[in-house]
Amino acid sequence: MSRRPNTLTPRDVISQLAVIVALSVLMGILVAGLAIPFAGALGIGGKALSKGVKNLPEELAAEPLAQRTRVLDVDGKTIATFYDENRVNVTLDNVAPIMRQAIVAIEDYRFYQHGAIDLKGTLRAFLTNQANSGITQGGSSITQQMAKMTQLSQAKSKAEREAATADTYQRKIQELRYAIGFEQKYSKDWILERYLNIAYFGDGAYGIQAAARHYFSKNASDLDTAEAALLAGLVKNPVGYDPTRFEDKALARRNTVLRRMAQLKIIPAAEADQLQQKPLGLEVRPDRNGCLGSKAPFFCDYVRRYLLADPALGATVEDRKQLLNSGGLTIKTTVDLRYQKAADKSTAAHVLPTDNAIGALAMVQPGTGNVLAISQSRPMGRAKKKGQTFLNYVVDHKYGDSNGFQAGSTFKVFVLASALEQGLPTSTAFNSPPKISIPQNEFQTCDGPYPVYSDWSPSNSTTSGRKDMYSGTQESVNTFYAQLEKKTGLCKPYALARSMGVDLSDPTHERVPSFTLGIADVSPLEMAGAYATFAARGLHCDNRPVARILNSAGRVFKNYPKKCQQVMQQSTADTVNDILRGVMVGRGFGAGLALDKPSAGKTGTINENMAVWFDGYTPSVATSSMIAGANQLGHWVTLNGQTIGGQYVATAHGSTNAGPMWADAMRAIQDLMPDQDFVKPLPSELSDANLQIVPNVTGMTRTDATATLENLGFSVVVGGQVSSDLGPGLVALTNPASGATMYSGGTVTLYVSSGPAAVTPASPSGTPQGQFTPQGGQAGTTNNGPGRGNGNGNGHGGGHH
Repeated sequence: MSRRPNTLTPRDVISQLAVIVALSVLMGILVAGLAIPFAGALGIGGKALSKGVKNLPEELAAEPLAQRTRVLDVDGKTIATFYDENRVNVTLDNVAPIMRQAIVAIEDYRFYQHGAIDLKGTLRAFLTNQANSGITQGGSSITQQMAKMTQLSQAKSKAEREAATADTYQRKIQELRYAIGFEQKYSKDWILERYLNIAYFGDGAYGIQAAARHYFSKNASDLDTAEAALLAGLVKNPVGYDPTRFEDKALARRNTVLRRMAQLKIIPAAEADQLQQKPLGLEVRPDRNGCLGSKAPFFCDYVRRYLLADPALGATVEDRKQLLNSGGLTIKTTVDLRYQKAADKSTAAHVLPTDNAIGALAMVQPGTGNVLAISQSRPMGRAKKKGQTFLNYVVDHKYGDSNGFQAGSTFKVFVLASALEQGLPTSTAFNSPPKISIPQNEFQTCDGPYPVYSDWSPSNSTTSGRKDMYSGTQESVNTFYAQLEKKTGLCKPYALARSMGVDLSDPTHERVPSFTLGIADVSPLEMAGAYATFAARGLHCDNRPVARILNSAGRVFKNYPKKCQQVMQQSTADTVNDILRGVMVGRGFGAGLALDKPSAGKTGTINENMAVWFDGYTPSVATSSMIAGANQLGHWVTLNGQTIGGQYVATAHGSTNAGPMWADAMRAIQDLMPDQDFVKPLPSELSDANLQIVPNVTGMTRTDATATLENLGFSVVVGGQVSSDLGPGLVALTNPASGATMYSGGTVTLYVSSGPAAVTPASPSGTPQGQFTPQGGQAGTTNNGPGRGNGNGNGHGGGHH
């Protein structure tokens, strides 16, 4: 008949007495009162054990505990957390007294009476374990447990983690040595505080504050007796007693703690009996790690990548990750959840997650560069079949996952502003035919003529005829801008765009004649920041998602002040604003997008309608709206013929697709905007000294005529050939005709003779120079057809309205 497990035989008693004798010997050998009740079982001499203990380090440095980092919106609300261990350190006086009593009662009730090791408790546990032929009671004091947890927490490698948890006497001796060091260096309250902060409470909660917030949605200072008993009971086996998974086991363990508290007279027995009848009363609050599930997920992703790129946060990316995940930082961002909600609602309404298109919005505050919101139509997540993704399409490639999208005619503003900066008046006008051919080497770069000799032949998709800066911009006339860019050169518009925050880094492929038609790849966030420069009267501020970082103690770790520079004259920006306001009124392409507040904007559509844009702004908010064709594999496709947002799109345009998405987002927040208007530009100071008479260049060669006109300050383009009695190749007529007056900077179109016509009908009144019809169509006629812009000679695609 087998004996009961807890019945001691004479042999057991003799064995235990031998251990006690061994303990007495060891107590005289080990330093600082260190006693190992199980050392007799080692079969090693006291001298060897003493030598081994002396070789161990006497102290374990208590490094700061890993804490979670919080990401806050502009109003201080948490939008995300980053952590390796979900922990928020608290001081002991911020832990409810009943919680402190509960943990001491169940883990080490003589904690305040003994030193690093509780010999009485250790011997009791040893005798009980011997009687049960195995380990049923732990004898480790709170200080010993804290020492072990500290070792494990500070382990830097797998080998160190294994050593910190190894079931060896060497590790136990080391743990005791460290415990003695802690007791000698720190107070009991310090040790208990660190214990409560370092302990794991299950379900991802490290430390008493995170546990209280997770299980009961309250602070550790507000825990009641039953709640404290539950949390105190979890430390022994946080996985096995996890109340979210094993309610019955957690309830039984809580009641064990309550009975122990009554036994120690911490609470009355009647209260313990009453509390044991209560349910657990959990109010579990999920603790999300990272950006998934955030109210601003892709803004959060942008913030994290922005900070991982900051050398001030660590020498390497890995160092910065460790700081973000364990530094207990508070990251104060610029996102405004009211703006974010408006952007999210608009992108979701206009482009569905599974559409063969991506809708994106970025909002920036002029004068600060604060990024107020970024949103995209494909939500953050792993469900690809639902259109979810982790790829961020809204920000530039340094912080996102896209190389960008061609921006179309939204780039015309850089040429416009550059022209104004160079002193060209808004009355600068060009005859802008439906299509024009310009030798590319007639465009000046930073180092001389553009080194390509073939023609660039853009065409209009809107109107044609004689246009100035107002009409040429508001009607988005490609051939007008081709000629204006020839006047400004390529260098200055390109440099201006860069100074306004557009990340242009490949001049070989970007600083080309078709630059004005938006062939460079950019992100909505870059364009929002660039247009915010106009709203701020030429003051460009770098986009910033973070304003300040606080350390775990609440002190400033790093400030991110606004970085602003005046990149153009205020009068230039005022004039651009006035021109772009015209897009939003009358017959402008954005007339149906107007707000209750003063606004301005520009459309953009690229070749084959693969992306459409509307970049618009008020004096207080600049928003870039883009819809780009992309299938679920990430391959770019045309938007034409697609069903987008539940609506069939025959032909996509910036004004009809991206524009309404912009307007819905802006109208939702316009009441939050201040009542502020743009500054009116000063009237143009144009005197008669600026007027020139167009000379008679009929009969000259094209080269001589061009030189004559350019010497007077005119721009020259060739409009085609006409039949005339003059020899082939000679100038037959000009538009405007000779003798006309126009401002310096205006364009004169040359028409070259192709020789006499086979039959020339008589004209009753004659055909004055400049009045007859050249081959290829009458100068000044309009074309409202659906054409689109073309690329330059190097094969770069061009944009249109």
